[in-house]
Amino acid sequence: MTRKVFLLIIMSFFVFSGIFAQGHEAGDHPYVIRGEVYVDFEQIYAGHVDEEYPLDIPAAGRRALEETALFYSAMIYGWSFHYDVGEKARQIEEKLELEPVAIIEYGDPSLKVTDTEINDTRLRVWTDYHLSDAQQRRMQVWRTGMTRNAQGIGYGQADMEEYPGWLAVKKTALEDSARTALRALLRGSERNRPKEVTGFISLASFPRYFIQSGRWAVSARFRVQIKEIIPFAAY
Repeated sequence: MTRKVFLLIIMSFFVFSGIFAQGHEAGDHPYVIRGEVYVDFEQIYAGHVDEEYPLDIPAAGRRALEETALFYSAMIYGWSFHYDVGEKARQIEEKLELEPVAIIEYGDPSLKVTDTEINDTRLRVWTDYHLSDAQQRRMQVWRTGMTRNAQGIGYGQADMEEYPGWLAVKKTALEDSARTALRALLRGSERNRPKEVTGFISLASFPRYFIQSGRWAVSARFRVQIKEIIPFAAY
């Protein structure tokens, strides 16, 4: 199968699914956010062979859109968080709890594929998400007000007895990058290490995934709204 025919098949899949856009829409959706993801057709992570290995075109396209929906959810709505900063001297474990504020589902009609590309054994997919008026207002809040910028690198599990699934592995790495971003932010802004911090955090843009030592790693930029900082002195 030639590369041109392969791309036509992929385009046909997205058009049939009702998620391929010929250019940008206007009118009801004047504001658009964009992102790019890639999917490997042959995936082996942390010694585990993916259950659908090797991926066919529909499976790769579905995964690209599932991952894209996760990122748009994290950009528009973000998570509420409770962060136990942790301290070894006091035997307090570092722990971050994240709760999605809202979720954009796979197949959301506002999510449109704008382009695809095959490079060796990798499918790249570019998408637009057309924001509603309410979503535009939410994005405006993230970009203004009492919001801090943070960046971190996170990692998936190195050793897994059971493979939890491809998306769960990537979500774990993304959540870990949020933890390292919050830790770096607080180290740079707080003179004394706090005990707990609560607030909201969102993705500033699509994250960049890569494989390091056989496991997923991800570099991500975040926007953070801190609601409360609880010092050790309060206990």
